[in-house]
Amino acid sequence: HFISTVVAVGFVGTFFSQDGIINNLLLTLGFERVNFIFEPQWFRPLYIGSGIWQGIGWGSIIYLAAISGIDPQLYETATIDGAGRFAKIFHITIPSIVPTIIILLIFRVGDMMSVGFEKVFLMYNPATYVTADVISTFVYRSGFGNAQYSYSTAIGLFNTIIDFILLILANYSARKISENSLW
Repeated sequence: HFISTVVAVGFVGTFFSQDGIINNLLLTLGFERVNFIFEPQWFRPLYIGSGIWQGIGWGSIIYLAAISGIDPQLYETATIDGAGRFAKIFHITIPSIVPTIIILLIFRVGDMMSVGFEKVFLMYNPATYVTADVISTFVYRSGFGNAQYSYSTAIGLFNTIIDFILLILANYSARKISENSLW
């Protein structure tokens, strides 16, 4: 990420706090203030939205690099053959960046169970435990809060094993479907 997790959560807090920019905009439009930070139903949309915002720059650079590696003669040939913009996208661009898409997808699947302890830990509060608690924060509270070190270690190990199995399955599936994989 180009934006650190602490900065991203700081922006979320600034924009969505009780007297933040979003609530001031809602007041201007005639709506009531919404307590986004302390309402459990708003945790997931804020988490997902900030994650997309935080990661879109890095993903854009990766995909832009993959697209810039496509031979321009393919596009010129397609233009001569009468292909439109969408035909070029679906028949040249997307097939050319499929290996990049697959590798990034495999990386995301392998990281699926991790969710991102830092952001959840910085964003959640006792009011949002119902929706904000994930495996990583549960392990943290079990280990450091309740001194259940063996239990939290076992959960962390189980989480790692599941991540590894998902990574292997995603890699195997990618190799079978497209012949692109990590190994």
